[in-house]
Amino acid sequence: MQLDQGWLMQQGADAASLRDVDRCFSSFAQTNFAQTNFAQTNFAQTNFAQTKIGLAVSGGGDSIALLRLGSCWSVQTGQPIAAVTVDHGLRSESGAEAQAVANLCKSLGIPHDILSWCAPKGAGNLPAAARDGRYALMADWAKARGIGAVALGHTADDSAETFLMRLGRAAGLDGLAEMARRSDRYGVTWVRPLLDHTRADLRAYLMRHAVEWIEDPSNEDTRYARTRTRHALPLLEGLGLTAQSIRHSAHALRQAQTALAHYTRREAQTHVIQEAGDLVLPLDFVPAVPADVERRLIAAALQWVGSGAYPPRKFCAAGLKAVLVQQHRLTLSGCLVVKRKGQMRIMREYNAVRDLCGPTDAVWDMRWRLLGPHAPDLQVRALGEGIRLLPDWRKADVPRPSLMASPAVWRADSLVAAPLAGYNSDWSAQIVADFASFLLSH
Repeated sequence: MQLDQGWLMQQGADAASLRDVDRCFSSFAQTNFAQTNFAQTNFAQTNFAQTKIGLAVSGGGDSIALLRLGSCWSVQTGQPIAAVTVDHGLRSESGAEAQAVANLCKSLGIPHDILSWCAPKGAGNLPAAARDGRYALMADWAKARGIGAVALGHTADDSAETFLMRLGRAAGLDGLAEMARRSDRYGVTWVRPLLDHTRADLRAYLMRHAVEWIEDPSNEDTRYARTRTRHALPLLEGLGLTAQSIRHSAHALRQAQTALAHYTRREAQTHVIQEAGDLVLPLDFVPAVPADVERRLIAAALQWVGSGAYPPRKFCAAGLKAVLVQQHRLTLSGCLVVKRKGQMRIMREYNAVRDLCGPTDAVWDMRWRLLGPHAPDLQVRALGEGIRLLPDWRKADVPRPSLMASPAVWRADSLVAAPLAGYNSDWSAQIVADFASFLLSH
């Protein structure tokens, strides 16, 4: 359901931001609704709460504006929303600030939860650790409440600041591209409906409606690169480098990135073979493909096989191939890359998973799901040296390194099953999302 266009036209200065929230939220709800298999649906049992939108609200001006805009959208459309605040505990005021958000949500009739994050011992980059911790907590919150997407209050200013910070790190196209308006992380969709609006726009909106927000003092702490960048932005306006002009450039780069991703997926269909969790690619693509497409394809292959959150930084495909010509094998990003008969085979590195252990009914190494007679006393671990117990492992026609890094079922130190090696037909192993699906989602 979308906002009534007649009502929207009557909202004056609020109309633009409400329209963007409506486009984002309604599009997501309709996508989920359209994906329902109505031919096999029992409507009495359908969980339409999957279309619920979550709002990440810190208490700052941007997220409070998102909260109020989301509240207006929910009231007008009848679609449910919920809000969440992570108490990071990095300042003594954080608990009171989270409670202030809870009070505002109560007054708006919006369900709200406060999550607590504790900094891990030895966290080097504390802001990065806090950011990752917040995302993980909010993802668990969303999945537990049947929330399919969580909205973030990032603005055009955030996009411009990120662009300048990454420019200072000599980032390429991917780093300089605009923040994704929709992305997937920790099994949850994250959306940014306010990227076309500046921080000043949103504060003007709040002041029009007499809504208070909290100014985080850390935003003025010049020890942080983002704060220094934020202070530098006004100095660049004389050169025409405003938040909006930078955002437009970042948006154009995002479009170029999307086009490159499209052609990378096309080349993957032609040149990449998936075998037993490995990926096989030609050393020399025939016909030749653009160098950046080749780089993206190999980097994505390393990320998928290595279960990495990100592709390898500053990756050079030509450099990798030059090393393979000299030594025929190398380890990179949790992968073992081997040259053989004009091809490179990218396998999971055993040492990267040798200590990875979990219950047999859980996804292992972010890629594998085991099917079989699960039991509480069983565990899934890499086959490793257990391959010595399998004299017929060669019949599986899977390279030894691949089998050693493959999931196996253990009872204490006793090998129960090694699906990829063909040991114990009661068990099988399946890839959760194949390489083609991975490319689509990234």
